[in-house]
Amino acid sequence: MLRTRVLTAIVLLLALAGAAAISLQALIALGAVFVGVALFEWWRLSGVSARVALPASALAALAGFFLQLEDLGPSPRMLTALCAVSCTLWLCIGILLVRAQRETLPMNRSLLVAGALLLGGVAWFALVDLLHRGIVWTLSVLALVWIADIAAYFFGRAFGVRKLASRISPGKTWAGVWGAVLSVGVLAEALRWLWPQGPLWSTRLLIAAPVYGIGILLAFVALSIVGDLFESLVKRQAGAKDSGNILPGHGGVWDRIDATLPTLPLAVLSQWTIVNGWNHG
Repeated sequence: MLRTRVLTAIVLLLALAGAAAISLQALIALGAVFVGVALFEWWRLSGVSARVALPASALAALAGFFLQLEDLGPSPRMLTALCAVSCTLWLCIGILLVRAQRETLPMNRSLLVAGALLLGGVAWFALVDLLHRGIVWTLSVLALVWIADIAAYFFGRAFGVRKLASRISPGKTWAGVWGAVLSVGVLAEALRWLWPQGPLWSTRLLIAAPVYGIGILLAFVALSIVGDLFESLVKRQAGAKDSGNILPGHGGVWDRIDATLPTLPLAVLSQWTIVNGWNHG
């Protein structure tokens, strides 16, 4: 299984590198495909039939791509407002997860379907905004999600005793949470000191507002965990192990980007407010 996971990850990285080498639009098109597949998986787990979910998700992905292609996406002010709404909704989902840990809490199908479109759509436009600032800037955000996920896994395996949400995701531990927070914080601070002029989101954030920046990084890790646990809750209530099987060894696309969907809006919200739209290009 580990070999399969590694091979799949290599193929995905090659696809990402290939799209980046072709053009920005090719990279954005690849992102649209990923978001579209994740929407399909989210809707299927929400109880929507494949014959409805497939064309709906494909249409949503195409609409998102052509809106940005024609420069008809939300303005910076509107995108900032949408990202604020998205972060607020993810915070509410976090509160829902606390309740779900204590009691059985069936989720409304209509809200799940609408939430996929709204939260997925805002994450999509946030990703496009990041990509327009450069691939390094975008990767500096995505890499923090990956680091948090990897650190949570290894810290949880090594030191995990107290469960984070045993009724939702038995494998998650508080040791994993603190490991993710520590790893992201140390990495961000190290990059700020070692490469202060770097085109990195966390570096620009910490330089612009050292105290608030740390708080946002903490919120960033927290939202990544909320996204992960929320998908686990949806899968558990649907009786599914993975969101799909399109990625050998990894499951579905939503399985891979569940922690990314809540963090992209926070990154864009902070860059348009605290970082004040800084653009390295």
